[in-house]
Amino acid sequence: MGSTTWTDPREEIEFSVLMANGRLAGRRFADRAEAEAWACPEEGDQVVSFNHICECDQ
Repeated sequence: MGSTTWTDPREEIEFSVLMANGRLAGRRFADRAEAEAWACPEEGDQVVSFNHICECDQ
């Protein structure tokens, strides 16, 4: 059996884009920089981060 490295699920942060229409982008981003590059802030998009496990806003 292969060994796995434990990670704290509270630190598993995901990044997305909250679009101007109030919906999240239909994709995930590897990091904040990738989400910022995809977002169109001039159209009202906002980069957001979240954690599905504890539902903590970042």
